Formats: sequence, structure tokens, C-alpha cells
Amino acid sequence: MNDELNENSTEFNEEELNDETADNEELLETEEGEVLTDEEAEGLPFAKAEVVRLMKQNLDSDKMIRERVKVEMNKFLGEVLEKVCEQLNEYPYTTIEYEMLKESIYPYKNIERINEEKRRILMHLEAIKADCDALSMDVKKSLKLKDVDEEEDEF
Repeated sequence: MNDELNENSTEFNEEELNDETADNEELLETEEGEVLTDEEAEGLPFAKAEVVRLMKQNLDSDKMIRERVKVEMNKFLGEVLEKVCEQLNEYPYTTIEYEMLKESIYPYKNIERINEEKRRILMHLEAIKADCDALSMDVKKSLKLKDVDEEEDEF
């Protein structure tokens, strides 16, 4: 008797689970008859599960990801893809070659090196500015001395 109850409750739980899964994965049809999941209906460029999987793969295991972060990361990746494609569209060729892609993604793949170069340039500009300030002070001093000498000559 207990075995029958366990089997019936197991079947009931599986049916509930299947019903809930079907409800969660509401499918929508577009005008063309294509079937969309909730993710596609939200306007996300990539499958949310794939983005979350990649995030978890690169985050510490103790991190939990809020839903909004998952959605915003997905949108961000879509924006990056759009910008790269816009740059690729600037080429006059009909076929996109690997070299074109490399050039288009360079800013994204080399952001650390670009930031280092930016810091180096800013430090160099600060040094130039300090040199200019020192020269300016020297010029003002020398002009002040000449003004004093000229005033003494007039007496």
C-alpha cells in the first residue's frame, strides 16, 4: 500500500513539475509563425542560460547572480556585438574576413593595454605641464629682475 502511495505521489509530483516547466517556458508565436521563448520575447540577444553559464564559469563559486544582472549582462553583450558589427559594416567588402574582425574587436580585447597607454600618456603630459610651469616661473623671475634693473637706471 505504501509503495502505491509513493508511486502515485511521485507521478503527481512529476506531472506538477512538467506543468510548472511548461508554464515557465511559455512559448509565444510571432506573425511569421516562429516560436519564441520568454527570453526572446524580452528582447535579449542571447540565450540567458548560456550567458549565466559563462558568468558562473568565470566568477567565484560562492557568487550568486541576481536576475537583473543576468539580463543586463545579456543586453551589454548584445550592444558590444552591435558596435562590432557597425564597425564591420564600414568596410566596403561583401565578405567579412578574420583580419577585419580582429581590427574591430581590438579595443575590447586590448582594453588593459589601452588603459596603460592612456596612463602613461597622462603621466607624460603631467611632466610636460610641470616643466612648462617651471619655465614660466623662470621667465617671470628674469623679467622681474629686468624690470627692477630698468627702474634703477631711470633714477
